[in-house]
This record gives sequence, structure tokens and C-alpha cells, in this order.
Amino acid sequence: MQFIDQAEIIVEGGKGGDGIVAFRREKFVPAGGPSGGNGGRGGSVILVAVTDLQTLLDFRYQRIFKGEPGKRGGRNNMTGANGADKRVEVPCGTVVIDIDRDEIIGDLTEPGQELVVAQGGKGGLGNQHFLSNANRAPEYALPGLEGELRHLRLELKLLAEVGIIGLPNAGKSTLISVVSAARPKIADYPFTTLVPNLGVVSKPTGDGVVFADIPGLIAGAHQGIGLGHDFLRHIERTRLLIHLVDLTSSDPIGDYHTILAELNSYGHGLPEKRRILVLNKIDALEEHSIWHDRFLAETQEKPVLISAATCNGIDSLLDRVWVELELI
Repeated sequence: MQFIDQAEIIVEGGKGGDGIVAFRREKFVPAGGPSGGNGGRGGSVILVAVTDLQTLLDFRYQRIFKGEPGKRGGRNNMTGANGADKRVEVPCGTVVIDIDRDEIIGDLTEPGQELVVAQGGKGGLGNQHFLSNANRAPEYALPGLEGELRHLRLELKLLAEVGIIGLPNAGKSTLISVVSAARPKIADYPFTTLVPNLGVVSKPTGDGVVFADIPGLIAGAHQGIGLGHDFLRHIERTRLLIHLVDLTSSDPIGDYHTILAELNSYGHGLPEKRRILVLNKIDALEEHSIWHDRFLAETQEKPVLISAATCNGIDSLLDRVWVELELI
């Protein structure tokens, strides 16, 4: 499935129905007055969050959504029917931005949550509305109003409690594959993961926690370099970060600071998130224990040593995750 996490759409509320000019002409009704009815309201465009969508791919093929126009008024003071609302399904986690105003108008995070993004126009008034002592036979009515027109950008931010971050080839995809049922593409070259992967990990209590493997960040990711800029937004919703470092790298401590610098540069609350420092690929080193003390001295963070490939240390890591989540 192709993962699309941004889309631009145009939404327009339906035009209100026109009011009409009419007069009563019934037999045995003397001095029949105006009887033109009001037009109906135009339909609105409403976004609805659903759980069975995971991407914004559908909006690549349909970008314009309109509410149904209201019906014109009728004789005998009959109001026209309202136009039907246009309901558009989006994935949970969709942020809605008005492009022209450059402001967020909604954040759809809960299943069934709705957001009216384009109001339908009001119906026009029929001539019966203008009856007065000074004007006993008004011969004019008002047209319906145009519906609201908006140019929107949709941004999908994954709803995961735990985000796994690190440089390319740190072992993020391998880790999520061993702790959950996710089966991401895994290979020994940078940028194997081109889209975020989600996996559900069972807690000892039986509850499920969603983990997200965020595609590899590199230096300058916050400025749009590499893949990271497109996916940093997905970390914003997480409660806890697993910062994975490859111990077989030429400079593991430098790699740690590279990711930390990107989080600080991007901002949006990422530097303040709780993190667990995890040192991976201990199976490839004879003296891996010395790295625990090196990182502790350099970062003042107590690291967890694991081998995602052999599952060594995975249980200790998950125990730490459950404790940290309870503290948040």
C-alpha cells in the first residue's frame, strides 16, 4: 500500500436555494397575499475521522468536494429542501489546515469525530418574508447565498504511543519486527524504510501499544534533507521515543548527537519528550559492555543494550518501555 501523508483539497458548500415570488390565488380567499417560500440551505462539507483508512491516498484521485445545493422555495410559503451534506472520510490523526489563512482549523484524532470545513450557503428569502403594512404585495425575493469555498491541506500524523528513531540502518525495522507482528522491508543499506511502519506490541496486562518505526533521519532533516523532514511530524503525537543507536557505526556517540540535534532543531515539543536510549547490534561486538559506561558518561542517560537481530535484551527494553509509559 502506498503511504501518502499529505494532500491538498478544495471544498465548497452548496449554494442556498433561491426564494421565489408568488401570490395566493385560491378560490374563496379574498385579497390573497404573497406566498413565495424561502430557499433551502446548501449542504456543507464535513470531514469524518475513521479507523479503516491509514493514508491520504484517495485524495490523489479526487480533490474537489461540494455540498449539494439547496432547493428553491415553493408556493404557499413552502420552504425548499436543504441540500445534502457531503461527508468525506479521513484517517484518524488528520490535521486540517486552511492554506489561504495558514492556520489549523481542526485535528481529527478520535473515530467518528467530525469537522465542518465548508458551510453551505443560506437559502434566499421568498416574497412572503417582505410583507408589511407599507408593502402588502412585495414583488421581489432574494437569491440563495453561495457556499463557503476553502483550499485545504490535510496532514496525517500517525497515532502511535512509542516512536522508534535513529539514523538509517540503526535497526529500527528489525526492532519493530521482533516486538510486533509488523513485517517491514529490511536490508543492509540506508533508507530501506521509505514509509513509517506501525506495529502493535502486547503489554503484560494484555493491552496493545502502537509502536511506529520512523524512517531514517540524517543531519539536516529538519531543513528537508533526506527523508526525515517528511516524517518528523509523525513523532509529535508519540508519548515516548526509543532512540536507537548502531554500535557498529564508526562513531556511535556522534550518531546519538546527530539525532538529538535534529529533534532540537525541529522543535514542536520533540526535545522534551521522554526518551529511552537503546544501543543496538551488541551481537556484532566482543566488548559491548564498555559502551554502556561511555554513553552514560557522555549523555547522562542510562542506555539499554540489545541485539534486535538475536532478540537479546528485548525483554529488558520492553520492561523499561512499560515503566516509562506509566510515568508519563
